[in-house]
Amino acid sequence: QPEGLPMNTDPPIVSVIIISYNVSKLLEACLDSLYSHAGKFPFEVLVVDNASTDDSRQMVNQKFPQVRLFASQKNLGFAGGNNLAIPRARGRYLLLLNPDTVVLPDALDELVYFLDAQPQAGAAGSKLLNPDGSLQESCFPFPGLLRESWRMLHLDALYPLARYPMEDWSPALPHSVDVIQGASLMLRKTALDQTGILDETFFMYSEEVDLCYRLKKNGWSLHYIPSSAVIHYGGQSTRQTAERMFLQLYQSKILFFRKHYGPVTAGLYKLMLYFSAALRVLLSPLAYLISRSQRDKFRSTAALYAHLMKALPQY
Repeated sequence: QPEGLPMNTDPPIVSVIIISYNVSKLLEACLDSLYSHAGKFPFEVLVVDNASTDDSRQMVNQKFPQVRLFASQKNLGFAGGNNLAIPRARGRYLLLLNPDTVVLPDALDELVYFLDAQPQAGAAGSKLLNPDGSLQESCFPFPGLLRESWRMLHLDALYPLARYPMEDWSPALPHSVDVIQGASLMLRKTALDQTGILDETFFMYSEEVDLCYRLKKNGWSLHYIPSSAVIHYGGQSTRQTAERMFLQLYQSKILFFRKHYGPVTAGLYKLMLYFSAALRVLLSPLAYLISRSQRDKFRSTAALYAHLMKALPQY
């Protein structure tokens, strides 16, 4: 809502929940885009600040007094932050929105239109765009041993098994999907009430995979809505601790496998990860055969996989 205009006091249809950590400038741009493209449906915005050390809280209080700001004294993670806000949200739909996003016109409205028209749909997700306007992965199939092995070996270039061929989908038609990226995920409140809130065991990563899995298990469908477009800068908070977040990514994936597929499958997944990581490390000397611009990236990635190999027995 632009400065100087009275606050909208209508009961909200949508509660937008943003979990923020040390991304003040991006959060400001995100909130600007939300209020500039307010759309037809009244909404409220709840920001949970996960113990930021920048000026995020002051910025929200000064520039967006209409935002309901919750200042946590510790970093609750994505799941914990959302779970703090969800019981306080008043909308019939909850939009989980990353702070490193820019909402484009009609993005919220299109999600609401779809969910209003499809009462069995538990969630709907936006089309995510890179800053240059190119398509970003917005949804994907549920992970499994075959799909994860396929992805780790980069075989999706031959056949898209671990991802959806989104580039071939109609830009106008919704698609039924397994997992919607949590960067812009609208949930039906009644579906969430039935399924349960986010699992805080997942501190970072796989929280939305777990939630989508439980929604589907409870009979709700999930959909990708390309008419709802959001620019997503991606990984701005996690980039601040890249190595720790890389390890967290795979720890969370193992947790998902153990929770939903059992300890045997989780153990097999860990073995697959170990041998895939070992292959990456063994191939790292090949970095000297590629261009200097790619060499450092190749070697740093191999170093991350070496750290993963050491950490896997603890997961």
